[in-house]
Amino acid sequence: MSVPAHLLIRAAHGEAIERPPVWAMRQAGRWDPEFNKLRGGLSFFEFSENAELSAQASLLPRRFGVDAIILFYDITTLAVGMGLPFRLLPQIGPMPDRPIRSIADLDRMFARPDPSKFGHVLRILELVKKELAGALPVLVFAGAPFTLASYCIGTGKDLDATRRFAAEQSPLWDRLLGKLQIATVHFLSALTAGGADAYQLFDSWAGALSLVDYESWARPHHQAIFAAVRQAPSILFVKECLYLDLMVNSGANVISLGVRNDLAVARRDYPHMVFQGNVDEELLHTGTPKQIADATRRCVQAGGGHRHIVNLSHGVDRGTPPENFAAFVRAAKGETGL
Repeated sequence: MSVPAHLLIRAAHGEAIERPPVWAMRQAGRWDPEFNKLRGGLSFFEFSENAELSAQASLLPRRFGVDAIILFYDITTLAVGMGLPFRLLPQIGPMPDRPIRSIADLDRMFARPDPSKFGHVLRILELVKKELAGALPVLVFAGAPFTLASYCIGTGKDLDATRRFAAEQSPLWDRLLGKLQIATVHFLSALTAGGADAYQLFDSWAGALSLVDYESWARPHHQAIFAAVRQAPSILFVKECLYLDLMVNSGANVISLGVRNDLAVARRDYPHMVFQGNVDEELLHTGTPKQIADATRRCVQAGGGHRHIVNLSHGVDRGTPPENFAAFVRAAKGETGL
């Protein structure tokens, strides 16, 4: 007798579900006191590259009743595996030791790094799968080429600086995006082959692009990655993206919505699509448990009870009270109390 697929996986495939599943981006993170105890005095990269500790961190949200576990590692992990070391700078974020500035710099990066170069992620996956023993699905992720390229050239969230680089070094920029696309397919293929049940592609900074730039720098790479990695359901996240029609046609199984999107309208306009979201992560950070529970119930209602995965508009903020996260999960699951 076959074991039924997990609730989230059935939802991602558009199958009938008894309730929408719930998880959250950055559900394993600094907002959780237990996470901070586990991390201790370790630097971010020391902690994230320690497979045993990162596996334990990944599993911490299980106690809140989430319907999926997403592995804890960094969006720059793939670039590091390709041969571009990073460090985490206070108030700035991940910064490459040697930002890509020339074709020679790019040529030093491996498009298909040996899996041992990201072996700690494969080990985290193995440990988490073993501990869960099939109780919950395991999600993995990768940064989409545009967002990861922004980190590789050292501009990160500074969209104007990224645009200047792309204008001044157009051939290099295009080659960088192409190489990262190949590497992302390679990385996600290895993780899904290793047992990941679904994956999310993060193009965090592409939502602020003009339509012309999105069509050039983001959409083709989304389509190519989703077409190539079909071993597990896929989720596309583009922070507060208004190009919903382009996202829907990306090839992803699930589209993650921000607060700029109306979930009920999206469900009406694209009834064949599965959507994820879209409780305001800022409300989770600043609101009361009752406000969060009410907002989450409204989200569930807007989702219509099918083809919907409850999540946030973005990741859990580091200042979020744990009781707020608990209220979010309980309300999403229809539990009473608030």
